[in-house]
Amino acid sequence: QVHLVESGGGLVQPGGSLRLSCAASESIFSIYVMGWYRQAPGKERELVATITSGGNSFYGSSVKGRFTISRDNAKNTVNLQMNSLKPEDTAVYYCNAKRNYYDLPSWGQGTQVTVSS
Repeated sequence: QVHLVESGGGLVQPGGSLRLSCAASESIFSIYVMGWYRQAPGKERELVATITSGGNSFYGSSVKGRFTISRDNAKNTVNLQMNSLKPEDTAVYYCNAKRNYYDLPSWGQGTQVTVSS
C-alpha cells in the first residue's frame, strides 16, 4: 500500500479555482496509475481524473475541460487543478494509486471541497 496525503481543499465561490495535491510516501515514478475520485453526500464515489506512469490522462465527463491532472515525479505528488468550479463539484476528493494493473488501490484520507457563494 502507498501512503497518500491530500491537501488543498477548501471553500471557493462558483467560477473559482482550487489546486489539490496528493503527496505519496514513496517514489511515484513507476506507479502504474494515480488519480482523483470524489464523493458527494448521498452519492457514490466517482472518478474525476487519472494519469498513468506514461503521462496518459483520463477525465470524467463532468470535469473534462475544467480540471487538469498532473504528476510531478521529482516531488512524488499528483496534482489536480480545478477551474470554473460549480456547486455540483462539492465533495470529498480522494487520491488513489495502484502500483500495477493487478494491485489493490491505495487511498488517501480525503480533502473537502465546497463550492458555494
